Amino acid sequence: MCDDNTIRENEEYLRKEMTRRKFGKLSAAVGVAMMLPPVANAQSVTETDVEVTTPDGTADCYFVYPSTGSHAAVIVWPDILGLRPAFRAMGKRLAESGYSVLVVNPFYRSARSPVVEVGDVFSDPDVRSRVLPMAGALNADTHFTDARAFVSFLDQQSAVDTNRKIGTTGYCMGGPMVVRTTAAVPDRIGAGATFHGGGLVTDADNSPHLLIADTTAHALHCVAANDDERTPEAKNVLRDTYDAAGLPAEIEVYEGAMHGWCPPDSAVYNEPQAERAWARLLVLFENALA
Repeated sequence: MCDDNTIRENEEYLRKEMTRRKFGKLSAAVGVAMMLPPVANAQSVTETDVEVTTPDGTADCYFVYPSTGSHAAVIVWPDILGLRPAFRAMGKRLAESGYSVLVVNPFYRSARSPVVEVGDVFSDPDVRSRVLPMAGALNADTHFTDARAFVSFLDQQSAVDTNRKIGTTGYCMGGPMVVRTTAAVPDRIGAGATFHGGGLVTDADNSPHLLIADTTAHALHCVAANDDERTPEAKNVLRDTYDAAGLPAEIEVYEGAMHGWCPPDSAVYNEPQAERAWARLLVLFENALA
């Protein structure tokens, strides 16, 4: 979860693991197109900006899909910095692997995307003052209503094969959104994957993990090492809950990977571990979105 502890731990990690020269290279990379490893046999894709009607207004989203045929759909919930070039690049990469991908602006009630500038980081107090109120305006109810609206939108698109299940992924605050999406439309969602997802297991009555019994989705939870150090029992609760529900779930702590390690514009981006998590995502979708 993005909080003061995460900021402190990530800054300590950067001081230990990155030379000033490396950090400068990473910072410069933020100002150009996000560079991700190429997709083998990448499909040609079509990119569009779309408006999705929800009960609370209109969500501006990025929809990218293979230029021919219909394909399994995926909903991507970004982290707390929202829909931005890094997540467009990730969505496009997933589409090149054969999926029709909707990357959503979770903050559409407050502002159109992007809500941050290229190069902004969560550790900046000004950035936090901008995004935290937007994140605070969201809750379990908005997660459910948005999920249903996004699924409805996708099921009306010719690029989506409605005979196949839908997948969903979420990063940081997007983690709970993934679990709630799988519960909001259980007959359509076949797979859910979280990456350094925060707040999946809490003591609250509406903790996301309590919904797992109401879902049918296969799951992948890729856990940051420092998140696991703070809440080591969360992964065990998740495993026990999926086992009790009889649902396949892969839950792994990614050693050496800090909270936020997956998006390529993150200061703690860890390419080897991000690529390993991405590979597991592709396996999940191949097996679960039949």
